[in-house]
Amino acid sequence: MISTLLAANRGEIACRIFRTCGELGIRTVAVHSDADENALHAREADTAVRLPGATPAETYLRGDLIVKAALAAGADAVHPGYGFLSENPEFARAVLDAGLVWIGPPPEAIEAMASKTRAKELMGIAPLGEVTEADLPVLVKAAAGGGGRGMRIVRRLEGLRAALEGARAEAASAFGDGEVFVEPYVEDGRHVEVQVLADTHGTVWTLGTRDCSLQRRHQKVIEEAPAPGLTSRLTEELHTLAVRAARAVSYVGAGTVEFLVADGRAHFLEMNTRLQVEHPVTEEVFGLDLVAEQLRIAEGHPLPADPPRARGHAVEARLYAEDPAHDWAPQTGVLHRLAVPAGVRLDTGYTDGDTIGVHYDPMLAKIVAHAPTRAEAVRKLAGALERTALHGPVTNRDLLVRSLRHPEFADGRMDTGFYGRHLAELTVPAPDPHAPLAAALADAHGRSRFGGWRNVPSQPQVKRYEMAGQEHEVRYRHTRQGLAADGVRVVHADARLVVLDVDGVQRRFEVARYGDRVHVNATALTALPRFPDPTTQHAPGSLLAPMPGTVVRIAEGLTEGTAVQAGQPLVWLEAMKMQHQISAPVTGTLSALHATAGQQVEPGTLLAVVQEL
Repeated sequence: MISTLLAANRGEIACRIFRTCGELGIRTVAVHSDADENALHAREADTAVRLPGATPAETYLRGDLIVKAALAAGADAVHPGYGFLSENPEFARAVLDAGLVWIGPPPEAIEAMASKTRAKELMGIAPLGEVTEADLPVLVKAAAGGGGRGMRIVRRLEGLRAALEGARAEAASAFGDGEVFVEPYVEDGRHVEVQVLADTHGTVWTLGTRDCSLQRRHQKVIEEAPAPGLTSRLTEELHTLAVRAARAVSYVGAGTVEFLVADGRAHFLEMNTRLQVEHPVTEEVFGLDLVAEQLRIAEGHPLPADPPRARGHAVEARLYAEDPAHDWAPQTGVLHRLAVPAGVRLDTGYTDGDTIGVHYDPMLAKIVAHAPTRAEAVRKLAGALERTALHGPVTNRDLLVRSLRHPEFADGRMDTGFYGRHLAELTVPAPDPHAPLAAALADAHGRSRFGGWRNVPSQPQVKRYEMAGQEHEVRYRHTRQGLAADGVRVVHADARLVVLDVDGVQRRFEVARYGDRVHVNATALTALPRFPDPTTQHAPGSLLAPMPGTVVRIAEGLTEGTAVQAGQPLVWLEAMKMQHQISAPVTGTLSALHATAGQQVEPGTLLAVVQEL
């Protein structure tokens, strides 16, 4: 039996594995990069081993270092989690060669399915060779890995070369393998998958279906089980194909077979030879712990002949530190507070006070709701997200709530083109108009009305805030009865809670301040100084780094004096395992170029200046 297990992963993934190990009485070993020395997964494990370095290539993608860590810590088993080396057959072999138990399928099964090109061959599907105009649109896709990285949609032949180069670079950075291939791109289909679980005794379970159609950058955002609206015939076909894929490679353990469903037909995409990020929705519906099942299978225990019955519906939302309104730009900084209401499941790798860094995926947490019906589960999850206390960098929380309440999603009519059609309307700012006043009243609480530098009590006090990209000025007064403001009645005001009577309705505002950043309920504001700092002004046409990261590429031949077109990519940044283009804001001449390849930049760093014609 397994006594000590090393999780060859980080963050939420490792924490999820450790939770099950704790329930089963298995000791745990974490590995961590230098950037993750104080991360939650390193703190929660019984033992932690350092992997010198910060980037994935230096640390979590170094299978040799991870095997050494397992042996040094006395582990007898290794769980790869999902992502990083979880679908690397050579890593699986190295674990087994070291005499350790591998919590996953045989290396030969991983090898057969880890390359999406070989997986398609097993299922009788050939990738595209020479791409012609008639083949468009096509999808350039990394042969290894997953998570939406190393993927590019190509709609014009002249964009194929750049898409291939970009996908190769991103895949090599994320997975250590730059192989890519091209396949037809099915517009606006549904992404549906089947969870499989197989033991060493010949039993293969299919655990229902999941719908993962709501995606950005080919990465899933909201997932649910079971997939709504599928006919019994199509569901049976999906299960049959999933079992065929598992048996074709003598699969063992947990895996997922993914399909694109369009016009009532199932198109095989790939088989992920690992646990999926979205596995909690299946666990909630079937009342299973899939990690526990993986461990039992690795110990040689057989599965029962039939899986448990499904019950109810589950929906999961991935909470990311990113700004959907600005090209999904990842965000960094301190996560001051993350607290979800009771009644939903929270899987996370962060606690209050942790720092969101630049080296890894920006996912903060997964929040999962389970209920007897789909409508109830969706309503429950949307309400929980809305009431979640979330203080720190910008996140996609508002987008998630609006997505769950969108008529297309509510009716189960969504597909992979959902955000392409609706992102603009879903990201229109809708801040609470009373949030700035509540922030000002909380800030004013306890201050003397008669300070030497204050206005006399009869004159209004003025505070300025930035909210949703707009500046707001609010005025309030100190009176003998307390604080007052025009248009509302101040019922209560202290540093943490403000209650306002607005047209006869009392509204509560919970306020938290961290430096100049203020959170009022679900609205974030920035307190502005009375007099702006002139040194922070930039020339028109300035290109500023939207996030911290590394400059990985400058456009070929780009020098000061070069003529550029509006929208032309000039600089590429890599942050949180994704590459981001910084394009010319206007047509004109490059008057300054400050960025250099390999340069580490912070948000707001001046990269270049384009002088408009």
